[in-house]
Amino acid sequence: MKNTPIKKELVDRIIQEFDIRDFGKATIREVKAIAAKAENESGVEFIKMEMGVPGLPPSAIGVKAEIDALQSGIASLYPDINGLPLLKEEASQFIKAFINVDLKPEGCVPVTGSMQGTFASFLTCSQCNEERDTILFIDPGFPVQKQQLVVMGQKHETFDVYNYRGSKLKEKLENYLKKGNISAIIYSNPNNPSWICLKEEELRTIGELATQYDVIVLEDLAYFAMDFRRDLSKPFAPPYQPTVAHYTDNYVLLISGSKAFSYAGQRIGVSCISNKLYHRSYPGLTKRYGGGTFGSVFIQRILYALSSGTSHSAQYALAAMLKAANEGKYNFLNEVKVYGERAHKLKEIFLHHGFHLVYDNDLGEPVADGFYFTIGYPGMSSGDLAKELMYYGVSAISLITTGSDQEGLRACTSFIQEHQYKQLDERMALFAMNHPVK
Repeated sequence: MKNTPIKKELVDRIIQEFDIRDFGKATIREVKAIAAKAENESGVEFIKMEMGVPGLPPSAIGVKAEIDALQSGIASLYPDINGLPLLKEEASQFIKAFINVDLKPEGCVPVTGSMQGTFASFLTCSQCNEERDTILFIDPGFPVQKQQLVVMGQKHETFDVYNYRGSKLKEKLENYLKKGNISAIIYSNPNNPSWICLKEEELRTIGELATQYDVIVLEDLAYFAMDFRRDLSKPFAPPYQPTVAHYTDNYVLLISGSKAFSYAGQRIGVSCISNKLYHRSYPGLTKRYGGGTFGSVFIQRILYALSSGTSHSAQYALAAMLKAANEGKYNFLNEVKVYGERAHKLKEIFLHHGFHLVYDNDLGEPVADGFYFTIGYPGMSSGDLAKELMYYGVSAISLITTGSDQEGLRACTSFIQEHQYKQLDERMALFAMNHPVK
């Protein structure tokens, strides 16, 4: 290995200081911290692709609404635990406008980002029935969601959907559901990290099985409508964001302000509980709390215990952004299409230098260009590739940490700057020279 931009000894020493024995299992935050330290000590700029953090300016509509709300004095008031009525109404309208699902405002619950929405959903689902103590992940997925279950001491099972797309999904899912221990199924769509998008037939399968086996589906829509192969930006007109909500009443939709609206710093989202699920009672919840439905326990018990409400001013911001989108005055997808453009350029560079896309096929279609993509290199494991790229000033996370069984890395486009395409091309040319494919 010759002339790497950063000395191998320096990177290895820093990794050792973090006491990481297997770099393939390093967390997002660990990779980020190691890259930052290596960059600081070497003076060589890193091409950072490990963190899924928005790299675009926040929506001006949201910023203005939040400033106006703060100047009106609402910071002195606790927010209603149920959420700002205006936000609940606009979230309900947003779901109708862009998903074509009728969901009452009462079930649209503001949360401190989808992370809190997921945590509260895991807790509520896990307490519904004592014998159902396990969450099922359709992976790959967001690594921190499994960490949430570790924190709360809940069990989970997982499978990599790579070999179970289309008609193969039903049998695989049913093998888990028929055991009777699954309380909820979770997946993201578009998927973090692979950017595959589950199709209608797959969502129908998930929904019908959820109804048959009485489990709850947690649909993570953090990257709402960001499948840029189709224009999903027109309110109240097809095509719509695909959803399991068309095929079951057992669902919670997790909608985030972070990515589609670039409003990550204010930690705002909405957890949208189906009309039927909101009013459903469960024996486990009755035993634990003395009564209450899924919706009331989620809000009055779980969320109240976690944060006593969601940032008051941020709720005004999200309400304004959703209202503008619902009225067709704000095309939020226009502002984030740059992620797809970056992915296209980055993929070209990696492919040119001998890399391959790990998740490259979406039921016969090429995977869309978006916020994430996945890369591998012949003969290299996930951990080896992640560590090796650090010597070239490129940081990304191993697919192992996302629940994937495939060898490769997740790369995020959010922090890429214009001058870094040339840097990456030069560094990957050197990488390919030092690692000839046999």
